[in-house]
Amino acid sequence: MIIWVLYDIEKDKARTKAAKLCQQAGLYRVQFSCFLGSLTPNAKDTLRLQLEDLINEEKDRVYIFPMSRDELQQTDLLGQAFDKKLVTDEIRALFF
Repeated sequence: MIIWVLYDIEKDKARTKAAKLCQQAGLYRVQFSCFLGSLTPNAKDTLRLQLEDLINEEKDRVYIFPMSRDELQQTDLLGQAFDKKLVTDEIRALFF
C-alpha cells in the first residue's frame, strides 16, 4: 500500500528520529516533514508504533494516510516534484 506520513513535531531530536524512522522504513522524503512510499501493512503498523512512542501526544501531530496506486497516478505534481515511479517501485523493477 502507498503511505503518506506527515508530521509536526516540536523537538528537534524527536523530529530527526521521526525522519530516520520513515527513511529506514523505505519511504521517500518529498518535503521536510512529509514522506511517501510503499509499505506492507505490517511495516506500516511497525512505523506507526515507533512514531507513537517517539512523539509527545500533547504537542505533536503525526498523520499516516493510505493511498491507492491509482490515486497516486492521478495526483497532479507541480514544480520540483518527486517521481511517481520511485514511490510505486516501478523504477526498481527495471534493475532486476
